[in-house]
Amino acid sequence: MLRRLFLIAAATLALPAFAVELGDDGLHKPTWLRETFKDLREDLVEANAEGKRLLLSYEQRGCIYCTEMHEKIFTDPAIDKLIRDHYFVVQLNLFGDVEVTDFDGTTLSEKEMAMRWGVMFTPTLIFLPEDVGEGVSAPDAAVAMMPGAFGKVTTEALLIWVRDHGYEGGENFQKFVAEQSIKETDQ
Repeated sequence: MLRRLFLIAAATLALPAFAVELGDDGLHKPTWLRETFKDLREDLVEANAEGKRLLLSYEQRGCIYCTEMHEKIFTDPAIDKLIRDHYFVVQLNLFGDVEVTDFDGTTLSEKEMAMRWGVMFTPTLIFLPEDVGEGVSAPDAAVAMMPGAFGKVTTEALLIWVRDHGYEGGENFQKFVAEQSIKETDQ
């Protein structure tokens, strides 16, 4: 009997703890993603109406770093709550053909927009302000861009720093991360 319980426990531990569903496009589809027409002007209006920040997430099929973020970082209860409570997340495919309309009115496919914006890594998170001036592109308006995968402390710190407008007061993000790390170790 004890051996059977051990085998069941071992088999359970071998499964991914937080498998996130993949869509037909091969991208992870957590429930907090928003399906939109990818007109960023409309997405910003909707995000603001909900009292949330617009966050664009560029990803690609088979990206091991995207998988890492979706299965180990975004599933952390504190990070998941920050995203659900404070962010309106629109996913973009680095090699996708869906049309995206930038804030300046330019309409291109997801892959062409990635080239225009200089997105080279996945995942890349692009955090937008509540107001974007006329004729401004998303990367020019962005308050922060995170190219690549980072750990829980850095990701959570960035979500908090953007939510709390840390960029407005000249607060250095790296210093903020260091302070968050100290808080983590003190708890």
